Amino acid sequence: MSKLLLIAAVSYLLGSIPFGYLLVRIFRGEDVRKIGSGNIGATNVSRKSPALGALTLLLDAAKGFLAVEFATKISALESEAQLREMMATAALFAIAGHMFPLWLKFRGGKGVATALGGFLRFSPLAVLVAVIIFVVVVLLSRRISLGSIITAAAFPISVWLLNVSRDAIVIALIATAAALIIVRHHENIRRLLSGAEPRFSMGRNHEGK
Repeated sequence: MSKLLLIAAVSYLLGSIPFGYLLVRIFRGEDVRKIGSGNIGATNVSRKSPALGALTLLLDAAKGFLAVEFATKISALESEAQLREMMATAALFAIAGHMFPLWLKFRGGKGVATALGGFLRFSPLAVLVAVIIFVVVVLLSRRISLGSIITAAAFPISVWLLNVSRDAIVIALIATAAALIIVRHHENIRRLLSGAEPRFSMGRNHEGK
């Protein structure tokens, strides 16, 4: 149990590093939470600087990846089932850290990039399927938020169908992460239901991650 708590704590703290906020503060002298959607994620950061937005995306994904890598290293002697549970726990808590960062009064991002990095370490194949789903949905709907929501909802199913893991605990942890991401898109969901969600176009993006 102590190992699981350590993984959860380290993963949460890694996820809590607000790279988007820090980059805009350091290089632009501004608070990214006061522009655009008010989000600290890559999409909102890109409103100030596409380069900083791209760097935020990479760093947010990296903290998810590193959290799961940490879990893998300290769980090397565990069974395959236990290892998968530790990895899924790390991904979940890194995502939660990004969404509810300790350093920003628990007001963070939507967790998509952090989930991408964390689950890439968990299962590259499942992430590849997720990326394909995301791209198809965005191309058809021209709405990044809808792509993120559908991809999050489909991910636990993909993990099951691809036989990455059929452990009930693992699936529950991944499903919890997916649910958090969907809930964090609540404003986008309201706009989608009302038909007010802006469409994505090159050089313009309205979805804050």
